[in-house]
Amino acid sequence: MMKKNSIIAIVFILLISFTGCSNTKQEEGANRQVSNQSKEEGKKQGDIEQEIDFSKMIEIKGSDTMVNLGQRWAEEFMNQYDKAQVSVTGGGSGTGIAALINQTADIAQSSRSIKEKEKEQAKGNGVEVQEFIVGQDGIALIVNKENEINQLTLAQLKQIFTGQITNWSQLGGMDAPIVLYSRESNSGTYAFFKEFVLQDEEYAQEALLLPSNSAIVEGIKQDKNGIGYVGLAYVNDEVRPVPVAKEEGNEGILPSLETINTGAYPVARPLYLYTAGEPKGAIKTYMDFIMGEVGQKIAEDIGFIPLQN
Repeated sequence: MMKKNSIIAIVFILLISFTGCSNTKQEEGANRQVSNQSKEEGKKQGDIEQEIDFSKMIEIKGSDTMVNLGQRWAEEFMNQYDKAQVSVTGGGSGTGIAALINQTADIAQSSRSIKEKEKEQAKGNGVEVQEFIVGQDGIALIVNKENEINQLTLAQLKQIFTGQITNWSQLGGMDAPIVLYSRESNSGTYAFFKEFVLQDEEYAQEALLLPSNSAIVEGIKQDKNGIGYVGLAYVNDEVRPVPVAKEEGNEGILPSLETINTGAYPVARPLYLYTAGEPKGAIKTYMDFIMGEVGQKIAEDIGFIPLQN
């Protein structure tokens, strides 16, 4: 009986040993697979870096609305490609497009579409401009947090910024003069707002022209009579966005990722990148990155509306 029990114990130990060895081999196999995948991904990344010449700095200039987005894109791209060099500066959409035309920038960031006269200038300078839509942006109308105006229509906004309505009491608000905060004329936001909201009429001469979205937010924060427009990504808790209605009698809509994506919010626009000719080499790799999953996720994280893939 003791001998029989001993044999059973030995068989049991052998089974445990076999199972342990089998599991170990499976784990080793799985680890080798993960390791091989990592090596393969690293190899692919290394192959790309070897195939593409990253020795030249990619110069990007343009839209102040897009400058933070562009810098985030550049940072992540350089994290992924050690040899890549990307420089991003603002100055306005017009400044970026002019730099592309003059061949002092590889990519122009713009919050408006290129004008026909700019295309002609580019052709005259031997530059065939290529256009890429890389996302969307909502233009938020902001007021001081003490301003209790409920909503504004597109028609009222036009009257406000062209100087036809000059007092908040004309809109059912407080008896106080309206102070206008606008972007400077080289800004794509300025151009879009003029074309889309003002229907190409001129801004009121009293409008304060400021160099950036952040400057408008800061001004409105301190001015209870002020109203201004900024890219959605620049709205913060220190100011109040105003619901905008397409027409009188319609419900005012606040800007958000959802309301812009569905088309419910009326003051929205595409965001553009322009290149000199079809992108190649490092510039094509950068453009593919921006249009891809990681680049579009960065746009969404900052507060822009990503492309609908």
